[in-house]
Amino acid sequence: MKDCKFLIVFLLFSLFAAAQKHKDFSVIAYYTGDNKQIDTYDVKKLTHIIYSFCHLKEGKLNVDTAKDSAAIKHLVSLKSINPKLKVMLSLGGWGGCEPCSEGFDSAEKIAVFAKSVQEVNTYFKCDGLDLDWEYPTIEGFPGHKFQPQDKSNFTALVVALRNALGPKNELSFAAGGFMKYLKEAVDWKAIIPLVDRVNIMSYDLVNGYAVVTGHHTPLYSSRIEDESTNKAVDYLLKLGVPAKKLVIGAAFYTRIWKDVASINSGLYQSGAATNGIDFKDFETKLTKEKGWNYFWDEKAQAPYWYNEKEQLFATGDDLKSVAVKTNYVIKKKLGGIMFWELILDKNQDGMVEAIDKVKRIN
Repeated sequence: MKDCKFLIVFLLFSLFAAAQKHKDFSVIAYYTGDNKQIDTYDVKKLTHIIYSFCHLKEGKLNVDTAKDSAAIKHLVSLKSINPKLKVMLSLGGWGGCEPCSEGFDSAEKIAVFAKSVQEVNTYFKCDGLDLDWEYPTIEGFPGHKFQPQDKSNFTALVVALRNALGPKNELSFAAGGFMKYLKEAVDWKAIIPLVDRVNIMSYDLVNGYAVVTGHHTPLYSSRIEDESTNKAVDYLLKLGVPAKKLVIGAAFYTRIWKDVASINSGLYQSGAATNGIDFKDFETKLTKEKGWNYFWDEKAQAPYWYNEKEQLFATGDDLKSVAVKTNYVIKKKLGGIMFWELILDKNQDGMVEAIDKVKRIN
């Protein structure tokens, strides 16, 4: 009888320990869909959904359309399925923060915006804000204003938002995963104590403006000069950013270049960017039958594809690389993984499932 009781206690303890092991591992989905698409995904595997995007309009946080409003309300209602789910709003995005440099260039403007964030957050019963200003201080979207004072203004913005949202709501920001952003764009020491996490955009590290191919979302740098997830993480850890506040990014899409020579199976060759492929379409479009060959870069821990007949090169994440990234988060004791974006995933047996599977077996 004693042995039986001991076994029961041991099993209960083991189950509790397994549940607690990665309770701080955030799985964060950026979401641009409507109030129906989300229902085709298993939200119980997510800790956060960040609705993308809201914008700066007349100095305030603006939910642009009735469609956006309906989507946000439905996302919040999903807490009935996953009570621990956090639903956040996001400001900006690539191309979506054109007025930000001037819009946050005074204490008065920042105060108006912070108040509006608090009001919108309360109205929708959301859980905070993700700042996706691409980028303060350095050049981002072509033609968007950037200036040196953006750095101090970004700090003032974070301070005001933290005060407006209070301690119960969350505040995060999407950070460029490349060294120029990491070294120049923001004042890390000033803002890190005030935010819950940094969502490192460790994708598009070779972007659509590049004329030479490469890995756009590698875990490690194959060459010294290459940007990578690990390079960004190591830099921030050395600055003293707590590991638990760092969230790495995964891409649920490829970037593709055309007119790429077959040398080195297209890797590090000249080319011109063209349309990519969503992960949910890999099985029908990125296939051997359509001329694509699959390669795995052991140094980068990243896949790539080459179509010799069409002279096309593709780079992105897949099930293997996302699993490797998830293991990396666990090993480094980071805060979690985020991705752009949920509606590019398969409804079943996709990227989110690959992340969840690694969490469950570790």
